[in-house]
Amino acid sequence: MTRVYNFSPGPAALPNAVLEKAREELEGWRATGMSPMELSHRGKEFISIAEKAEADLRELLAVPKHYKVLFLAGGASGQFAAVPMNLWRGRRTASYVSTGYWSEKAIAEARLFGEVQIAASGKESNFTTIPPRATWRVDPDAAYLHYTANETIGGVEFHAPPEVGDVPLVADMSSNILSRPVDVTQYALIYGSAQKNLGLAGLAVVIVREDLIGHAWPGTPSIFDYPQQADERSMVNTPPTYAVYMAGLMLEWLKEQGGLKAIEVHNIRKATKLYAAIDGSSLYSSPVDPAVRSRMNAPFHLADHTLEKAFLEEAKEAGLVTLEGHRSVGGVRASVYNAMPEEGVDALVSFMRDFEKRRG
Repeated sequence: MTRVYNFSPGPAALPNAVLEKAREELEGWRATGMSPMELSHRGKEFISIAEKAEADLRELLAVPKHYKVLFLAGGASGQFAAVPMNLWRGRRTASYVSTGYWSEKAIAEARLFGEVQIAASGKESNFTTIPPRATWRVDPDAAYLHYTANETIGGVEFHAPPEVGDVPLVADMSSNILSRPVDVTQYALIYGSAQKNLGLAGLAVVIVREDLIGHAWPGTPSIFDYPQQADERSMVNTPPTYAVYMAGLMLEWLKEQGGLKAIEVHNIRKATKLYAAIDGSSLYSSPVDPAVRSRMNAPFHLADHTLEKAFLEEAKEAGLVTLEGHRSVGGVRASVYNAMPEEGVDALVSFMRDFEKRRG
């Protein structure tokens, strides 16, 4: 079977080398005679897999010792609830920045637990930009300030963490985690789902400063209780073992690419090519403020919207798949996470230019 270039926003493309390694070990991991999917989560074999995945993540992100690293079920959506349950700590409010679909989902979940202060919102711009930091209103006594580092649907991305003073900073990095170096010490908590840059759907990684845990709301389920999970090494219940195994392979692959500085260069180069093709065209246009365009997700439209169906159909025939824009905004969206090779972006740009010559 011929592999296509998969531009899906998630579950996203995986590197061929990772897939090949997973295939090699599918029926037998090392000398166990068992598939990684069959290994007991309490056995020394899986524990070694989980420990190495944590160690590699800590190395890649330079995670300090006073931060806990958790691999939890439920994806990022589970963390929309887990964050307020663990970090509210009796404060009156929690502050949130609204920059699109996923931050709005996080806000709706947080409101189940208390008063949410909207520090800033990009709604007036239809979420095509991020409000300037000077316009934000952050409650200095808030339990934390939450922001979504990259919005997969709207295609806006924070290229640096916001300054929030002494308010604990929480970031949903689901769609750009491990795409660039990050100073973890600037954050109280980082979380992200795995299906963009870290493997399979259903898994979330949480990196949390240990002094902030231990204050969970009464009634917090044990699987969402950070100190319980930390004490049990993310095994309060049976974890998604194969997803942890795949995350380990992804982390090994990232190290083989030269780490996060090298992958950032790779991602900048891909995004630059893609946006240059959009901006240099009379057929394609990006609605996103260039200053905050995402390196991971590039939504765009065709000047003649009636051509978008043909564009997507012909792209698929050319081996360029899952380019449909989100159902809420339509158009086209190219997601170019770490695993997307530069050749895939080159192929897309070439197709775009050819389509414009024929149809533009």
